[in-house]
Amino acid sequence: MDGGISAREAQRLWVVCPSYKDTASFCILRSRILEIAPTVWPSTDLDVRFIVVDDTAARDDEIRPLEALSDVTVVTPPFNLGHQRGIVYGLRRSLPSFDDADIIVTMDADGEDRPEDLPRLLEPIRSSPDDLGKVAVALRTERTESLKFRMLYILFRLMFRTFTGTTVRSGNYAAYRGWQARRMLQHPYFDLCYSSTLISLDLDVSMVPCPRGSRYAGRSRMNMFRLFMHGVRMLMPFTDRIAVRALTAFSATFGLGLLLALVVVCIRIFTTAAIPGWTTFTLLGILTMSFIALGNFVVLFAVFSHSRGISLANLEEWDERSARGPSTTSD
Repeated sequence: MDGGISAREAQRLWVVCPSYKDTASFCILRSRILEIAPTVWPSTDLDVRFIVVDDTAARDDEIRPLEALSDVTVVTPPFNLGHQRGIVYGLRRSLPSFDDADIIVTMDADGEDRPEDLPRLLEPIRSSPDDLGKVAVALRTERTESLKFRMLYILFRLMFRTFTGTTVRSGNYAAYRGWQARRMLQHPYFDLCYSSTLISLDLDVSMVPCPRGSRYAGRSRMNMFRLFMHGVRMLMPFTDRIAVRALTAFSATFGLGLLLALVVVCIRIFTTAAIPGWTTFTLLGILTMSFIALGNFVVLFAVFSHSRGISLANLEEWDERSARGPSTTSD
């Protein structure tokens, strides 16, 4: 591992959960994780700690009693962030507490990410003790949603693959070491979408098949509008792939228009063949599309390059002390 960091047995397991009025579900989740903890890392008695992100921005009175629990830390953002950005907020606020070998697990608080799958999710990390950069992500194999949701999900996957050339069948359920967390979470793509950024970056990711569970309590607050916005955010970390594919399509359309125009002009000048009247209108339409495609080409390239520069503009201000973490001063 780079930097001369030597791996050692994990001593702490951090479970980071976003919660939006899901305190009852989290309490069940916490008790089940504490029951399963002895089997998660058999060779070590893990110290399990929970970080709950109150995504109601302190408007959930039921979450306040959790602050009295010694193994729970409640992190409250200034306003509602959504579960994806809420996880990133909780992780970044907690970075100074993570040791290199600590295990960090992010999951939903409602029970849909099953604690029973935790030993299997952590197996790729446990079996590679010298690889502090290993990331394990739950691959969804079964879903229990309605027929309408599943049909929309299939359409979304087709659209996602068309735009990006890949598919994302994972959610917030993921695990990695503290060493990896302090490095990858500085990437600006995590400000856009947590789950798809884990896949879009060049990380050593192991996909672990895990069925999606059922809610412990309460009801889901995910409606069609929020689902649509979530899908749009999932596309954002793949901006570079989308830009390349779009630029290729625009260039092909523009080139096709010029080629067809050249063919029509050559037929008109060098032959006596009659050209149907509809050909002129068709050619005009193709040329119009070609110039629109050229305009999109220029605009997309400018937006992509500009946003890319802004997103990495403050990278040099990253605090190296945060990168080294507490492990450099221990022992």
